[in-house]
Amino acid sequence: MVVIIWGVSGAGKTTVGKLLARELDWKFIEADDFHSPSNIEKMRRGVPLTDEDRQPWLERLRAAIERSLAANENAVVACSALKKKYRDELRVNEQVKFVFLRGSREQIAERIRHRRGHFFDPNLLESQFADLEEPTANEDVLIIDLGHSPAEIVETIKRKLELRKQTG
Repeated sequence: MVVIIWGVSGAGKTTVGKLLARELDWKFIEADDFHSPSNIEKMRRGVPLTDEDRQPWLERLRAAIERSLAANENAVVACSALKKKYRDELRVNEQVKFVFLRGSREQIAERIRHRRGHFFDPNLLESQFADLEEPTANEDVLIIDLGHSPAEIVETIKRKLELRKQTG
């Protein structure tokens, strides 16, 4: 199984994803690692990425998800996946589950103000919310509202998706 933790930058995808992966003893995949140097430089300069910029990134990420599934290797992916078409591209099969970390602009802006060492220009937050397509009921996405600790969010994800550490 692959669980994709998604939402706007600053929602806590990496923090929650790493904690979930560690607790389950699953592989962790950071989607930002699949961006080209030119994409990262654009974001660093505060230039929003276009769908064209994101397409090769999505293709590389989908290939990594396919490799994990083919190897029967469980993984947690931290990925923005803001648009439904991006999620559709990453939804390789029914073994891919999506968890949306939903927060208000104010919550996310506050989180970004306290974040250090990330290339994301905080001025891009508005473009993130402009691109955000919240999931519809028929999209099969677990929605977690922010305002809880990462540990509480992880416990909710494990309970709702019935995830357990693999033994043996």
